Amino acid sequence: MAGVGAALKTAVITGGGGGLGRALAAGLQARGWFCALLDLPGGFGALKDGAQQSLHACDVTDSEQVAATVAQIRAARPSLDLAVYNAGVTLIAPFAAMDPAAHRRAFEINYWGAVNLAAALLPDLRAAHGTHLAITSVAGFAPLKHRTAYAASKHAMTGFFTSLRGEEAPHGVRVALAAPSFVATNPGAEYTVNGIGRPGAATDGIDAMTPDQAAAVILKGLDQGRRFIPVGRVAALSALMMRIAPGLYERQMLKRMARESS
Repeated sequence: MAGVGAALKTAVITGGGGGLGRALAAGLQARGWFCALLDLPGGFGALKDGAQQSLHACDVTDSEQVAATVAQIRAARPSLDLAVYNAGVTLIAPFAAMDPAAHRRAFEINYWGAVNLAAALLPDLRAAHGTHLAITSVAGFAPLKHRTAYAASKHAMTGFFTSLRGEEAPHGVRVALAAPSFVATNPGAEYTVNGIGRPGAATDGIDAMTPDQAAAVILKGLDQGRRFIPVGRVAALSALMMRIAPGLYERQMLKRMARESS
């Protein structure tokens, strides 16, 4: 079995123990991929190493740990072909009441976690003419209530990967961004006292999708060679409104905030 697995293309997926990470891995494995899943210690639950996957405990905010983990995967695989930047947290709090340490923590995980992996995998994806797939959010291109820090981290992630696209194109490397509106990966999960929570735990999500539904949309877009993949009707509509009528989008958001605060 090891010999068969060694011939498969390899995807490296952060947040691999979570709902969307698992669903993306399952979809890729059905397409014949091998998936190296990264998550914090204890984040994999009942998942185990197998013929089409390996599990790696890794804190993506630690660049040295990320580099060591990538080196371990590289030593075991013939090529590293796809990086899926899926690890992240949400942070729901009005800016006036936000803990600055939580604001920085959101950036460390959502933005710097992706940057650390991109830096470690850059030569591998160039050698394989592979793909960077960043899982951003509607908050990565549009304003979202009570999510100033989260939106800022996702805007930063969007800016990084859209800029990286131009740098890596001469090396035959693709960069794709997928922007879900709301994926119910951790419904009912508790938040820390500073407002940080696991993604997909919010109770105010609209047009919620299951991880399997979201993964199917993302992988279909990737198969089609799309550079930007809105995930869900709200994401698609938000992207359209921000492109043609950003003022209207913001007014609608303000009206919704006013209704909920009254």
